[in-house]
Amino acid sequence: MKSQAKKRWYLGLAVFGLTVASYAQWANPADDVPAYNANAPLKVGALPPIIAGAKLTGDNFRFPWQVHVYQQAAKIGNVLYQLPCYCHCDRSLGHTSLRSCYEGLHGTECSTCAKEAFYAFQQVKLGKTPAQIRAAIINQHAYESIDLEKQ
Repeated sequence: MKSQAKKRWYLGLAVFGLTVASYAQWANPADDVPAYNANAPLKVGALPPIIAGAKLTGDNFRFPWQVHVYQQAAKIGNVLYQLPCYCHCDRSLGHTSLRSCYEGLHGTECSTCAKEAFYAFQQVKLGKTPAQIRAAIINQHAYESIDLEKQ
């Protein structure tokens, strides 16, 4: 009787292993792209403001790059609205795009958010569209080479 139970247990384990292994072939990499908006925000809807001005002080803004990234984010808020954030704060904080990180203090504590915003600002200055910037972020993670201390 024990050998019969042992065989069933091994069979169940094998079926489980095959199920897990076969799932990978149907996984969609596009599902891993964090939340973003494909188009610029509508003029009729007001978005929460990006933190700016006198609010860029205090314990959360100890490093120059923290203030600088918020200043740049305020200049390209509509572009950030169209970009995903690869710290996956859409899952943990309910953010809807990279712009959401700068409507609160999340952008001060997350290097991924900051690097993406600095990268986006650089690309906007080079004349890139939000779609081009988004593609570079999604496909190449081009922002990863940004050095926050040099910003």
